[in-house]
Amino acid sequence: MPKLKTKSSAKKRFKITAKGKVIMAQAGKRHGMIKRSNRQIRNQRGTTVMSKQDSKIVKSYMPYSLRG
Repeated sequence: MPKLKTKSSAKKRFKITAKGKVIMAQAGKRHGMIKRSNRQIRNQRGTTVMSKQDSKIVKSYMPYSLRG
């Protein structure tokens, strides 16, 4: 059987933790910060854990990554 390919866009955007959760950047921080509240900007720093339903899809894009 041939090897499965990893989606290049997924490996650049997501990381999988040791327990199998998917870490992603916060959404809504690319542009238009002037109209966002300071509280929203502050809460969107760093990364967040993806929902279980969406992480199942992302994991299918990365077949050889660690799965919890």
